[in-house]
Amino acid sequence: MSLLLKDRVYTMEAPTAKRGVYPLHGYKLGLYRLPIKLDEPLEIQSVHDGLKKTFAMDTYADRIYATYTWMEENMPDPDAKGYEQVELSVTVEIVTGEVVDIIYQIFPIEKFGDPQWVKDYRKKADHFAKMIIDTILRNTILADKLVESFVKTEKLTQHAALHKLEEMTPLAKIVAGAKPIPIIQEEPAAAAKVGQAWKGGGPKPGPIDVEYKASMGSSAPYQAGENSIKTWGRVGADNGIMGVWGEFVSVDFDICVADGACIDACPVDVYHWFDSPGNPASEKKPLMDKEPDCIFCLACEGVCPPQAIKIFEKK
Repeated sequence: MSLLLKDRVYTMEAPTAKRGVYPLHGYKLGLYRLPIKLDEPLEIQSVHDGLKKTFAMDTYADRIYATYTWMEENMPDPDAKGYEQVELSVTVEIVTGEVVDIIYQIFPIEKFGDPQWVKDYRKKADHFAKMIIDTILRNTILADKLVESFVKTEKLTQHAALHKLEEMTPLAKIVAGAKPIPIIQEEPAAAAKVGQAWKGGGPKPGPIDVEYKASMGSSAPYQAGENSIKTWGRVGADNGIMGVWGEFVSVDFDICVADGACIDACPVDVYHWFDSPGNPASEKKPLMDKEPDCIFCLACEGVCPPQAIKIFEKK
């Protein structure tokens, strides 16, 4: 936060130590503490991944590192006699936890090979460090956390909190897509094989296979308004083989003959008619689009003539 750094960041020429910052022996240190929490591994990963195309990003334990690199040259013509160039860098360290500490160090120019011809090195490094901080705080999920903090602690509106964040981070680069949602890699189920022994060609005989989750394998879900209905053993989208729909209110649509008894019996209107042209058993089905409302009374299961329904009480 480049504006607040003027007042709140400690610029030190003496040794110091704080949360793993070792004595600096004359190095310049910038330190800023944010009253927000960042300790979830996926949130830390999001900050890292969101800016990896803008800065050189790294993580170690509870820390995130963002490095900016720039080139300096002693004269504009690279072919001139005595031409030199040097690659300089500054790194910002984000220490995560119950609060967030942002730290940067400006090392003596000798660290980069003693190019004494570089002008205003410390001033430039300080500027670039604050640019990194502003960019992180404006673009990543830390922006959302800061806005939320301003709304709660300072009683600001959402708009006013956003405006305050923009004013506090004037050096920020705008980075598109800097709030990625990390993907949790899950091991695929070894025996999960989509399909079922029955291959169509007419109405499937009942009753429903109560072990369908193991025998059929998970297939593509169906989005019904706000609810996503899980399916098993569904093949394609032509309704030839529909499989079992519903995780707790489970109906084998290849057995269902659409007599409507379940719709009439349900006291909380879990089911509504749904067109299924091309299915051998019936061309409409009782869609459990209100599955979360089920009270597990088992009325529908008991009245289904072909025994296509199985209710599993949610635990």
